[in-house]
Amino acid sequence: MCCTGKCARLVGLILLPTAFICMISNLLLFFPNGEKLRTNNITLQVWLMGGIIGGGLFMLCPSCSSIRAGGKGCCGKGCCGNRCRMLNSALSSVFGLLGSLYCSCVALAALVIGPKCEVDGEWKYPFEDMGMNNSSYLWNQNLWSECDNPKNIVTWHVALFSILLAMGLLQIVLCGIQVINGCIGCICGDCRDSNDLDSQL
Repeated sequence: MCCTGKCARLVGLILLPTAFICMISNLLLFFPNGEKLRTNNITLQVWLMGGIIGGGLFMLCPSCSSIRAGGKGCCGKGCCGNRCRMLNSALSSVFGLLGSLYCSCVALAALVIGPKCEVDGEWKYPFEDMGMNNSSYLWNQNLWSECDNPKNIVTWHVALFSILLAMGLLQIVLCGIQVINGCIGCICGDCRDSNDLDSQL
């Protein structure tokens, strides 16, 4: 039998690093190719901060709550304490679902529209009308040379927003699992005995 508390702890321990990965990726997007750009030359989706807010800060609460659900918490020991922590982790994971959905949507939009870059002396989105069909810049790397400045902006944009999209989708799955797991733990309790609980944080 799989313990709901152990499952919650595992989910939390995976969610926590994904939150930091999202925040770091979003911060790097402000400095394409390591360059500092003027505010109005940075891609709009970077300013929406899906990685910092949605996949990052929004994810800290459910990750910590899930980790605590797998150990001793402020609700105390025993059946009631376990159920209280599991309910709290389930509710926090719903909050995390919203953040991860926001992160994923922003990242997907950024990949579809493409980066803002300098083309023939003008800053614009050269790929925004291509969509996701076979003519998209994502499938035709020969189009990437249209961006004159910053250097490697398309590679930077695609790589980091792909990371944000992957982390956002992973967070959606994990938060969904924890919502179900937390509800089961709240209703049925945790299968671990008191000795197992005492060995946790």
